[in-house]
Amino acid sequence: MANSAASRLVPGPYSETAVRNAAQECLQEIGGSVTCVFAFVAADFRPHLEDFLELIQVHGHAPLVVGCSASGLIGAGVELEHSTGFSLLFLHLPGTVVTPFVLRNSQVEESTGPAYWNKISGLAAGEVDVWMLLANPVNFPIERLLLEWNKAYPKVPCIGGLGSGGPSGDDIFIFRNRELIEDGSIALALKGGVRVHPLLSQGCNPIGHPLAVTGAAKNTLLALGGKPAYEVLASAFESLSDEEKRRAQGNLFAGLATSEYLDDFKRGDFLIRNILGADAETGAVTIAAYPRVGQTLQYQLRDRHSADEDFRERLLALRNVKPFASLMFSCTGRGKNLFGTANHDAGALDRNFPALPGAGFFCNGEIGPVGGANFVHGYTVSLALFANE
Repeated sequence: MANSAASRLVPGPYSETAVRNAAQECLQEIGGSVTCVFAFVAADFRPHLEDFLELIQVHGHAPLVVGCSASGLIGAGVELEHSTGFSLLFLHLPGTVVTPFVLRNSQVEESTGPAYWNKISGLAAGEVDVWMLLANPVNFPIERLLLEWNKAYPKVPCIGGLGSGGPSGDDIFIFRNRELIEDGSIALALKGGVRVHPLLSQGCNPIGHPLAVTGAAKNTLLALGGKPAYEVLASAFESLSDEEKRRAQGNLFAGLATSEYLDDFKRGDFLIRNILGADAETGAVTIAAYPRVGQTLQYQLRDRHSADEDFRERLLALRNVKPFASLMFSCTGRGKNLFGTANHDAGALDRNFPALPGAGFFCNGEIGPVGGANFVHGYTVSLALFANE
């Protein structure tokens, strides 16, 4: 039997009837046995979480349910920001080996390097096609994990997001079946039977010129192309039109090239990182990364126009893909905050792939690949499109 999927986005406070009906409808639509379910719930579902998950498993015949809390929910073509409710994606993957793996905080601390993760998970690099990862931003060292996983599982995409919720860190939670994972995160390894196409839209346009880093100390840029880093930043800003300068306030970033073997750097060729500070007197620019001397860097402008254009272009590049399901992980800083209108990212996906079952949530950080390695991002949308091999 072919792969299949079903999804539901259900707004409103916790209701046993609504959960049961959604699970039964998805089970009926999927047309086969359930392999796994992704579930994203509003933070105020926590007191009802055990009951919620039991209903999904019993009435949806779901052997594996993974998910997390969310400050906003995403479904097929719809985004519910700052709303209560839940979003479900049921997957029937008869030819896929799905291996759930709880990542404990203590394991990251104890890790001795990439080989540690191959041993702990029992999975060699060639035994994973893609990782789906949900992490807790409050207490899980996700960036350290990804540094080692990029070596333990080279070129294997990792797609997912960091949980979100209410104003308190206690409002953020990760779960597997009826287990609340208090001290870790959850990953699913997928092998065979399905092809997952990653899409990461960082939503930036390069400004100024790409230059080699000629001076750096830890996360501080000292010089680019032999000029003070601040001078290059100021020059890039002055190259903008008056309208672009207005939009640039608080929206300038640093882009680190993911490859030095390109003749012409363009949007998408950079890992985007925040500018944390700039000092006109010393000429230094501090960024949320550790640039190395010789690496190419170009400053970037992010606004609603570049973010919209970038996401549409990346969807267009996948126009020949025939997906049967999707998972979307969008930053809490996108949505109405960025675009001024509702349903921007989910709507764009729906226009390109109409009636596609899908689920997702607004994240405190998005996980996705850039240049063959996986990173945590901000202000991005990370998308997994599930297609038949």
